[in-house]
Amino acid sequence: MEKKLINQLEFGIRTSFINREITSDPFLRPQLISNDYKQGKKMLTALTEELSKCDEFYISVAFISMGGITPLLLVLKELEQRGVKGKILTTDYLTFSDPKALEKLNAFKNLEIKMYLSNNDKEGFHTKGYIFKNQEQNALRIIIGSSNITLNALTINKEWNTKIVSNNHGEYAVTILDEFHKLWNSSQAKPFDEFFDDYEKKYWMVQDQKALVRTSKLPRLDNYKLEPNTMQVQFTQSIQKLVQENERKALLISATGTGKTFASAFAIRDLNPKRMLFLVHREQIARQARESYQRVFGDHIGMGLISGSSKDTQSPFIFSTMQMMAKREIHSMFHPNEFDVIVIDEVHRAGSTSYQTIMDYFKPRFYLGMTASPERMDGFDIYQMFDHNIAHEIRLQEALEEDLLCPFHYFGITEFQEAEAQINYEFRDFLDLDQDKRVQYIIDKLEYFGFSGDRVKGLIFCSTKEDATALSDQLNKKGYQTLALTGNDSQEDRLDAIERLTGDAGENHLDYIITVDIFNEGVDIPEINQVVMLRPTQSPIIFVQQLGRGLRKYQDKEYVVIIDFIGNYNNNYLIPMALFGDRSYNKDNVRRFIREGNKVIPGSSSIHFDEITKKRIYETIDSANFSESKIIKQAYQQLKFKLGRIPTLMDFEEHGSIDVLRIFENKTYRSYYGFLIKCETEYHERLDSVQINMLEFISQKLASGKRIHELIVLKSILEGISDPMHFLEDQLVSKYSLPYTNNTERNVMNYLSGEFFAGTGKDTFKQSIFLQKNSITGRIEISDQMETALKSDEFRRLAQELIDYGFFRNQMEYSNYYKNTPLNLYAKYTYEDVCRILEWEKAEVAQNIGGYKFDRETKTFPVFINYLKENDIADSINYEDRFLSTDSLIALSKSRRTIDSNDVKTLLTADQLGVRVELFVRKNKDDKASKEFYYLGRIHATGQTESIIMPNTNQNAVEIYYQLGTPVREDLYEYIVN
Repeated sequence: MEKKLINQLEFGIRTSFINREITSDPFLRPQLISNDYKQGKKMLTALTEELSKCDEFYISVAFISMGGITPLLLVLKELEQRGVKGKILTTDYLTFSDPKALEKLNAFKNLEIKMYLSNNDKEGFHTKGYIFKNQEQNALRIIIGSSNITLNALTINKEWNTKIVSNNHGEYAVTILDEFHKLWNSSQAKPFDEFFDDYEKKYWMVQDQKALVRTSKLPRLDNYKLEPNTMQVQFTQSIQKLVQENERKALLISATGTGKTFASAFAIRDLNPKRMLFLVHREQIARQARESYQRVFGDHIGMGLISGSSKDTQSPFIFSTMQMMAKREIHSMFHPNEFDVIVIDEVHRAGSTSYQTIMDYFKPRFYLGMTASPERMDGFDIYQMFDHNIAHEIRLQEALEEDLLCPFHYFGITEFQEAEAQINYEFRDFLDLDQDKRVQYIIDKLEYFGFSGDRVKGLIFCSTKEDATALSDQLNKKGYQTLALTGNDSQEDRLDAIERLTGDAGENHLDYIITVDIFNEGVDIPEINQVVMLRPTQSPIIFVQQLGRGLRKYQDKEYVVIIDFIGNYNNNYLIPMALFGDRSYNKDNVRRFIREGNKVIPGSSSIHFDEITKKRIYETIDSANFSESKIIKQAYQQLKFKLGRIPTLMDFEEHGSIDVLRIFENKTYRSYYGFLIKCETEYHERLDSVQINMLEFISQKLASGKRIHELIVLKSILEGISDPMHFLEDQLVSKYSLPYTNNTERNVMNYLSGEFFAGTGKDTFKQSIFLQKNSITGRIEISDQMETALKSDEFRRLAQELIDYGFFRNQMEYSNYYKNTPLNLYAKYTYEDVCRILEWEKAEVAQNIGGYKFDRETKTFPVFINYLKENDIADSINYEDRFLSTDSLIALSKSRRTIDSNDVKTLLTADQLGVRVELFVRKNKDDKASKEFYYLGRIHATGQTESIIMPNTNQNAVEIYYQLGTPVREDLYEYIVN
């Protein structure tokens, strides 16, 4: 094992320091770690990954903050449960490290904390080193650089860190461990109990002095000038442009917490209306909006309120609840042209009768609608109401990129019943469960994951009013101060509760407001520093609304903690989709968010799922049908509303809507044309059965872009080129640097003439014949069927759209060819895809492949592995294929094989014979929809074998050891093997 490690380390050094083209295990080569989410790199993820794999660790850093500790809490808890020991050394230098963070770390049973006392700041302490022991590899993994354990240092700061791996006997490893222990054992390094009390007093004394300095400065006039953020500037400019173009309506789509109200105030200030009406659905929100406008406009414009408790109709600017203004006796007090501008907040509600009554009556010069979520499930078209004028759109991800929101640390953790019994159950009401145990479980998590600031100011969302009341009673018995608020409570009760939650209410303060639905949107409580979700996620929209309650920035709030108790319910896959704003319903996207979320989320936010929750979400992703008609129809309707017309295929891509392959996979629709004729009343074109079959073929077989060849041929046909195969050869060689051989020509011809397919596929597309051989010249040319089909302008248009889309998908996802093959590393392929792309004469059904298949003509030998087998799979084919590491694998031969069997001998001597053995792996067979395998590159038999008897049978098989040409990417490796 040690010898192998040394060889791998040598290759890693060659890759990093001699030639980047040399293949080596990325897990073992020296790497630069910086913070750049667009490249999927963050120090936080590197640190988390190393902690999760180590057997022991040592850390020496100058500064530690709660913001740096919080995103590590889940992995630290897992290490404690595994008994992995760690030593953490920090310093009192500059009195920066947060005592709360140090106390939190010291509470872990497996950790030792020491502080290096720096002699009154005369002796600097700037170490930033992380050392991880791996007993199995007999190695140290070391990160040295510039990152302390603070939130920004681990996520967004410009930091340079170098990660290296060393054999335990290496000079670097020995030296750095000696240096750590020298500092650790120094007389200046004090254990927690010896340094903490004095340091804590010193720390808070310094904080008090800093606060005094800040407050003692004379205020400057500039401090009172309110400046718009980037979103607000862009929106204001867009409104000015629309007004200049004589548009009368516009829509602002902006994530919760980004400052929609201020944005409207800045824009309206530039429009300079004489009178303005601002409509909301609750009095509390109207009051908050008025305060925001007063900050922008100052005191020289009167601002009145119309609500159940106020009837100021004379002020130039009126802030009114929709309920009051919809009353005839109220709105009739104003002329229809009374207001120059009317602003409708939370405009996704505007489909209601009350809003429609108001909009039918008033005729302002300009209508402005604002919402964080224009998508509606009731079929109402908000976009049409505002003439499809989107003045500005910024969703959660963009808002995080622009630093408009408070960073969040999301923890998806197992619900109580799952944690207790790890059994399947549907999410049940709070009252049905063991209340005392469950409440204590909840409390443990609330206290463990914590909050930013001096005291918790939390919101808890429950499923029902009964749940909220019961939980509030239980928490109050445990010493918390909470209050259940529902739609039954008055406006005064809500305002009083918010004041108790956010203000300095002394003994009357609230730790939590527990609610069901009243705080999903609209209300502005920027002080909230913890949001708890105790209900299943049924809608990404509601999830983001509730998440957004904590995303407003506020002084002394560095981050907000989101704690989501996730049960084993059927659509928990909506959580990662909501967190990343993904509406594609692409299963690989959702899986990637679970695996790589922290790497790619913008800013300082972080996302964490515990192991049971990850497993449950993966299972629901596998079993879910993302191509069901309901999902497709909703996505289509929302996109059509947004555009004001029937969308094109590229519209779905450009606007982040559903992946159109989901439409093609739907057995009812089978193509976009099939969807339109069944679901779109404005589409009136009709095609014959051959044309429909051809469109279905292009949609299901070619539009994914997995191979470019057929798309090139069809493009040439549409362009009237008489010799499509000559055109294909020219394009493959000159433009794509791909070979064109006799096998290529035969394979493409068979595929586009229907001769390639096997099994049921042969009959499904028997009318889809695009090429034929000229009986006289023998030349391949356009088929009679295709020539006839192209006489229809609509068929030609739809075919062209599909082909263009296929080229786009190929460029985006399948153009990074691996080692002179048309395959893409880590892309996913079906059995049929592999047969086609490897240029076999005909496809083979899965049963005939049976794990692997050698094609003599092309000298290709794909190996297919189902890594996790079904429980009831026959013993004779229950092969225990298994990875040994990211670059080595044991795969079994078929049953009834020995070392002398022809297929085994071919696999063992493939390199000498010039045979390409390609590896395709899928985690399991549960994902019925895709039946796809990850391509993991070329593999090479090492020559090591072992003859075995298959379990519970008398049948022979051979274990063959392989070396992978390219080590499996770490995140994908972890997903497959765990």
